[in-house]
Amino acid sequence: MELGIIGLPSSGKTTVFNALTGADRPTTVASSGRLELFSMVVDVPDVRVDMLSALYSPRKTTYAKVTYTDIAGLDQDLGKTGLTGELRNKIAPMDAFVHVVRVFENDLVPHLAGSIDPQRDIETLEGEFLLADMLTVENRLARIDEGLHKGARGDERKALLDDRELFHRLQAALNEGTPLRDLNLTAEEISGLRGFGLLTLKPVLILLNAGEDPIEPDKTITYNHKHSMGTAQTQALAIQGKLEMELSQLAADEAADFMEEFGITELARTRVIQASYKLVGLQSFFTVSEDEVRAWNVRVGAHALEAAGVVHTDLARGFIRAEVISCADHIAEGSMAAARKAGKVHLEGKDYIVQDGDVIYVRFSI
Repeated sequence: MELGIIGLPSSGKTTVFNALTGADRPTTVASSGRLELFSMVVDVPDVRVDMLSALYSPRKTTYAKVTYTDIAGLDQDLGKTGLTGELRNKIAPMDAFVHVVRVFENDLVPHLAGSIDPQRDIETLEGEFLLADMLTVENRLARIDEGLHKGARGDERKALLDDRELFHRLQAALNEGTPLRDLNLTAEEISGLRGFGLLTLKPVLILLNAGEDPIEPDKTITYNHKHSMGTAQTQALAIQGKLEMELSQLAADEAADFMEEFGITELARTRVIQASYKLVGLQSFFTVSEDEVRAWNVRVGAHALEAAGVVHTDLARGFIRAEVISCADHIAEGSMAAARKAGKVHLEGKDYIVQDGDVIYVRFSI
């Protein structure tokens, strides 16, 4: 899973990237104007993994992962020039976006627009994405019409007519300024659209960057666009990007002392990473042993057979049954043996719908 960190110049994209990943990329060097992508993989914090690991004392503990990509080189006049083809091609494969929006004041780094206005900044970048998607949709409709005019028949004609109906729906939404992520599309329709690189179809986490200023209620925003904030596909959080970047670069004991001194009980990066994970419709299940306690990711609504295949293709190929217990029950009972004795472990078939936090052991034969 890869999330692209986007935002207007001087919003603090690289600062937030460093805060989330622990990287130390320079944040004060002026952009060369070249489009550059920098990626890092980070663990998804999960107290359940910690508790299972404490229970088993395994040789290895593995968390679920998420990849963040810092996208450098966004045009300084993005609102005037639009997205370049190169930029669209680079960001189209992303699973979702983290849109960093500036809410901090800094006279040494003035906002290019001359003022701090998160509502304006969000609409500026989203407007460019809407325009890019309009072009993609119009081009697809032109190709569909061309295929129909050439006399497509049978299944090919039916497929083209179905596509034309769908893309006219997309076009109507975009013309109204509605991001495609807010349409009531079926899973099949979304799957069929993935190859088109539609930017507003991707989930987005809007990250209000307060720099090192305190996060105050009046610094949050109400996003008065055509769609509502807080849907499954559009979330918003606030982060003190500069402060959290500095904490991420301290040794663990020094960071803990600093947090205690300033009364910081939890880093926002934990919430941001967990929100990123859920934003794309993923959940965690666990496998446990003395060798390894591991979190695996699987889509929400996935069946046991799919989860087995995530662990190893052989498990899916030879699937017989899955032993399943909730993480909470497993920890409460103290061991799988005790959980079985207490009747907390249940046998499930391949059609069982995996729940977030399941501990799963697959019985298989090949």
